[in-house]
Amino acid sequence: MKAIVYNSYGGPEVLTYTTLDKPTPKSKEVLVRIVSTSVTHGDIRMRKADPVMARFHSGLFRPRKYPVLGFECSGVIEAIGAEVTSYSNGDEVMVFAGLGFSAYAEFMTVQSEGKFTKGALVKKPANISFDEAAVSPTGGITAIRFLRDLGIEEAKGKSILIIGASGSVGTYAVQVAKYYGAIVTGVTSTKNVELVQSLGADHVIDYTEDDFTLSDLKYDMVFDAVGLYNTSVCKKALNLNGTYASVKGSAKTSGKSLELLAELMENGTVKSIIDKTYQWDEIVEAHNYVDQGHKVGNVVVRVIAP
Repeated sequence: MKAIVYNSYGGPEVLTYTTLDKPTPKSKEVLVRIVSTSVTHGDIRMRKADPVMARFHSGLFRPRKYPVLGFECSGVIEAIGAEVTSYSNGDEVMVFAGLGFSAYAEFMTVQSEGKFTKGALVKKPANISFDEAAVSPTGGITAIRFLRDLGIEEAKGKSILIIGASGSVGTYAVQVAKYYGAIVTGVTSTKNVELVQSLGADHVIDYTEDDFTLSDLKYDMVFDAVGLYNTSVCKKALNLNGTYASVKGSAKTSGKSLELLAELMENGTVKSIIDKTYQWDEIVEAHNYVDQGHKVGNVVVRVIAP
């Protein structure tokens, strides 16, 4: 099968095309023919080995353990393991690849059940495209898990400040917070104010004109969806007994986040925001774009025609 690998850490130019053996699903795995994947900040961090701890996961001097990136994808199940009962050949699915990555390829195997960090999948809602499905697992799951840590499931009528509301995690966070009845204030740049409003935010702060850290306004919850602000600065924006979370940390709550995300996309409560779409042979260009740090929502890479 065709795949994109990186054999050294560095810029987008380290990504190269190669041919690998097509994987065979184990007893509790399925084989997915990938239609679309994405470029996430996680892919960028692993490619750069930034932070340096990434080297301890993939390889100290070069990425020997996981040479194929790709945190998420969508596709069609082509084969199932002997013990798989929840899925069938031909099922259209959205996949969180887990810490083994591997979505930058024509095919990948993923467990049908088990520990979330090793990957997860769910049937793709029929009303969304393969592109929309491909970009949703990482950002959507991250948003749901951190918001649950904040207490979003009991947040009806409570206020939340979402920093980085136009990014991948932020766009999902705004929509999920509104689903639970929170009063949402999003922080973004001028050009993305209307987008964040369209996602349901009650208030939007344009950080090029107003600095929320200097405001007297307080919130019941603060979620830094980009991890750019110091904890102490964010906590100053909290009400007494308010809760704070940042993607710089680790979400404690797991649960069936991918299943909830698929349900919310199926009923139209949540949608994926796609900034740019690239073809398979444009992976370097796609990474170059995300490296600039200005993507809005998500970036798609199409592996095959849907």
